Amino acid sequence: MLVSVALILVSGVVLEYTLKKLKLPALLGYLIAGILLGPFGLNLVDSDLLRLSPDIRQVALIVILTRAGLSLDIKRLLEVGRPAIMMCFVPATVEIMTSMIFGPLFFGFSLIQSLLIGAILAAVSPAVVVPRMVDLIQTHRGTKKQVPQMILAGASLDDVFVLVLFSAFLTIALGGSVSAWTFMQVPVSIIAGIFGGAVLGYLLNVLFVYIQLKRVFQVMILLASGMVLMRLETVFTGLFSGILAVIAMNIMIRAQSEKLSNDLSGSFNQIWFVAEIFLFFLVGVSVNPANALSYGFLPILFIILLSLCRLFIGVRLCLLNTPFNKKEKRFVLMSYLPKATVQAAIGSVPLANGMAGGELMLTLAVLSILITAPIGAIGMDYFAPRLLTNDSE
Repeated sequence: MLVSVALILVSGVVLEYTLKKLKLPALLGYLIAGILLGPFGLNLVDSDLLRLSPDIRQVALIVILTRAGLSLDIKRLLEVGRPAIMMCFVPATVEIMTSMIFGPLFFGFSLIQSLLIGAILAAVSPAVVVPRMVDLIQTHRGTKKQVPQMILAGASLDDVFVLVLFSAFLTIALGGSVSAWTFMQVPVSIIAGIFGGAVLGYLLNVLFVYIQLKRVFQVMILLASGMVLMRLETVFTGLFSGILAVIAMNIMIRAQSEKLSNDLSGSFNQIWFVAEIFLFFLVGVSVNPANALSYGFLPILFIILLSLCRLFIGVRLCLLNTPFNKKEKRFVLMSYLPKATVQAAIGSVPLANGMAGGELMLTLAVLSILITAPIGAIGMDYFAPRLLTNDSE
């Protein structure tokens, strides 16, 4: 396992340097390296490390969410109003409805299979979107109109909405029953997550202010708190959002002490460099290129169709009658393209449960990562300085 970790770290550093010279996002290299060195490639990654992959990806996600919360000014975000709320569920709803229509036509899926694959594909990737929005906030690009803040919040809440729907559709597909309470879990999990995270954030701020701990201890406590909150999501399934709790905890710390949040944010920015390597490398490891290519061009066409409907119907509906100009709207469209984190986490669940069409669903999830994550990341990196104003000037 130690050799595998060393291989990941060395390849990550080399790829980050190389792709930076080529002006391409490093995550593209990490994904490709994971595919080449993983069990479906050269098989150089230790099997014990692969078993730990879900936990490692979870820690990386906590680092992302912590950075997001420490960078988010909730008071200014609330000024955005309606579009920020709509971005949390409208684009995902449009994509799921598109899948419901075209799933039977493309693959002969049943209605519930189509809804299920729509839920798998609908979530925006916080692993791709959030760090880029944090960077834009820190460099004051597009912040006057709260563009990155709106995208950051929408991408985080979007995942909660999609995961609850996925759980409901999976229950139906496996022969279970779904009640009105199933869908009531969306607001319950959102409220519980925000409240729980905010309370913990307040208590941590009191601790950090009145007990002058070293910065490294503060970082360790904050990271451990995030792990506990994410664990509560699995304990209270459907009743508590760990993602929102982690963000809310760090938003509260920022609201109480901006200086403290800036210091902590600097430390987590350095941690993210290592976490990003492991996150996207291990996502690439889970990809089986042979399966992805065995279905021909039809799955790719299906993913492109769903993505276009999501962006040009769902996102545009959210941006109607808003103060954003054309350039800002184009950037919002680009930012809602990438998929990776949720698809890597739940793409294999139907297959693991023995569902008909499960292998095709996994293939669609993998292809959505390979197609949208690099394009979305490259697009955001390239267009951000061209479409968003530098508000620090």
